[in-house]
Amino acid sequence: MSSIIREKPKKDDEVLDSALRPNSWAEYVGQDKIKENIRIIITAAKQRNQSPDHLLFYGNSGLGKTTLAYLVANEMGKKIRSTSGPALERAGDLAAILTNLAEGDVLFLDEIHRINKTIEEYLYPAMEDYKLNLVLGKGPMARTMELKLPKFTLIGATTRPGLLSAPLRNRFGATFQLNFYSKEDVKKIIERSGNLLKIKMEPEAITAIAERSRFTPRVANRLVKRVRDFAQVQNAEIITKEIAEHALDSLEVDLMGLEPSDRSILRALIEKFNGGPVGLQSLSAAAMEEEDTILDVYEPYLMQCGLLERTPKGRVATNLAYEHLGFKTKKNQNQLI
Repeated sequence: MSSIIREKPKKDDEVLDSALRPNSWAEYVGQDKIKENIRIIITAAKQRNQSPDHLLFYGNSGLGKTTLAYLVANEMGKKIRSTSGPALERAGDLAAILTNLAEGDVLFLDEIHRINKTIEEYLYPAMEDYKLNLVLGKGPMARTMELKLPKFTLIGATTRPGLLSAPLRNRFGATFQLNFYSKEDVKKIIERSGNLLKIKMEPEAITAIAERSRFTPRVANRLVKRVRDFAQVQNAEIITKEIAEHALDSLEVDLMGLEPSDRSILRALIEKFNGGPVGLQSLSAAAMEEEDTILDVYEPYLMQCGLLERTPKGRVATNLAYEHLGFKTKKNQNQLI
């Protein structure tokens, strides 16, 4: 049996994350335009008694791509099967999953940009014609076997849509980009999570957590759980603004939501490269972070906050980054000279 079929025991945080995940459109906060378009696609498909077209979600990590996939399955009243691009190592892995789907089921493929190119070739006919062509044997004895598949909906999720090949990208019926959330939406998410976790929070505490949550639901929920830990140790029945700020300060999450790794990247850019411009490879080596991690995890938020700019010559720290970290800006440095 393929390794991707066996389920690993879930960690406590993973169980909590699943519990905090919205189960209906009404519970899903934010991304209103995307929700509206997806609901239209699903409603039309149900009226035709068909499976919805294949969907592609892209955006930064933690913005709700997985949640949307589960909501699509719930709305259709079908089961969802989840895997990821790197987990599909052989054609047999893909065949094991596809042949176990029922009519109308949803297959969620996370990190689809990391799928093996050989596996991708098998995916094309599965998406278009609902069939799988497998090559059995090698050399002169090799033969092709065609497997008919139930009609299913593939939902792909990626943080790097540019890495998807054009043939794969074009086979999706609709593509949606998830953006950062507003502070008000994040506050609603935190309030809902607090209710589910059965913890009481003052409105000022909710605001304090929201302001440092990077406009990202996953980060907001993580901070809520950590603040809860601090309140529990202090035997506090209600989380006040003071408790929330103390917890966040202890976790080294500053007022802009930056964590030590974010500040390390900015400091490396300012101290070692005079604020840039500098190439990604050099910045990665100086900050001791993987290039993909900087691209996918840190850079989008730093750019959203106006702390980092991506130019044709490389990455550049803005004056706001200098001020936030307590450095004199380039302009002030030139005046001193």
